[in-house]
Amino acid sequence: MTAVSFKNITKRFQNASYNAIENINISVEEGEFITIVGTSGCGKTTLLKMINRLVDYDEGELEVNGESVKKTDAIQLRRSIGYVIQQSGLFPHMSVFENIALVPRLLKWEKNRIEKRVEELLTLVNLDFSEFASRRPQQLSGGQQQRVGLARALAADPFILLMDEPFGAIDAINRVNLQNELLRIHNLKEKGRGRKTFLFVTHDINEAFKLGTRTLVMHKGAVMQFDSPANLLRNPANDFVSALIKDAQGYVRDGDGI
Repeated sequence: MTAVSFKNITKRFQNASYNAIENINISVEEGEFITIVGTSGCGKTTLLKMINRLVDYDEGELEVNGESVKKTDAIQLRRSIGYVIQQSGLFPHMSVFENIALVPRLLKWEKNRIEKRVEELLTLVNLDFSEFASRRPQQLSGGQQQRVGLARALAADPFILLMDEPFGAIDAINRVNLQNELLRIHNLKEKGRGRKTFLFVTHDINEAFKLGTRTLVMHKGAVMQFDSPANLLRNPANDFVSALIKDAQGYVRDGDGI
C-alpha cells in the first residue's frame, strides 16, 4: 500500500530564484524508511512539511494513505502523523510525561490508556519511567531530549513519522545510539500490522545510507535520484549525485549491502 504519494507537486515561495519544489513525482510505500538528502535550501524540509500541511503546495496532488491532504482536516492530519524536529521541540513548562501525553490527551484517550502508553514509550526509548516521567526538559541531556521527542511523536501510534534532522545537534556517540534505536523501532512489527513508514531529513550522507531503505537525493527543489543506498553508490544518476555521495563510507542498511 502507498503511504505517501507526490503527483506533479510544485511549491513556489515569493522572490525565490527557483521553485522550492519542482514537479516532484514520487511514492513512498507503507513500511519504508526514506532518508532525504541534498544541499542546504534544496527543499528537503519543505517536502516533509507538505505531508502534514505545515506548508501547502501550489500545483499537483499529494495523498496520504490514498486521500488528498487538502481534502483532509489539517489538525486531524497532524495528530495522525508523528513529527520530530532537530531541537526536539519539547514544551519546557511540561514534564516528560505531559509532553509525551499531549496528543493522546487531545485525542481524548482514557487516563489509564495514556499512562500505559507513556510508560511503554519511555521503555521503548530506553528511559526509565520512574526516573524520567516527572522531569522537565531542562533536566535532560540533549540525547535524552531527543529520545523524549521521538517518544512524543510515537505517542498516538502514527503509522507515518516525519523527522527533520532530529539528531543534528547531538554528539557523535549519542547520535549513533539514537540511529540504532530508530532502526530498532522501525524494525518492530506490531501485532497484526506492518512496520511504520519513516521519512527522515539529514545532511549526513552516511546517516542517510545507514538508516534508509531508499534515499531521496534533491537539488534546487528537484529529485536527482530516488533509489536504494546500494544502487546510489553503484550507479549515481549524474555528477551532482556522484559529488554528494563521494564521502559515503559504503555502509548501508542490512539487507541492502554492496
